Amino acid sequence: MKEVEPATIQSIEERLRRFVSERGWQRFQTPKNLAMALAAECGELLEQFQWLGPEESRDLGADKQRAVAAEMADVFIYLLRLADELGLDLLQEAWDKMAANEAKYPAQSFQDKAPKA
Repeated sequence: MKEVEPATIQSIEERLRRFVSERGWQRFQTPKNLAMALAAECGELLEQFQWLGPEESRDLGADKQRAVAAEMADVFIYLLRLADELGLDLLQEAWDKMAANEAKYPAQSFQDKAPKA
């Protein structure tokens, strides 16, 4: 049995590059097209939650969970492709954005201000 390596952002990006290259799709993989495809996939993810109540959206059945996971994977793939095409390190960008959010919204400023569930 072939041993499977754990996925990393780098290994997924490399596999996606290979996938695109093997199919000759590079000319279609422009930042504009990838951003549009990403928006479409976000819509498909959103559709999975349409008409669900708050508790239903947290407690998905097995079939719905698989459908949501598939749509999330599509969103992730297009987001990675877009970052790769733009030469961005998505992990570093997320890390930097979190640091900016922590500075902008310090936890102590929001203590006891959130509505109680």
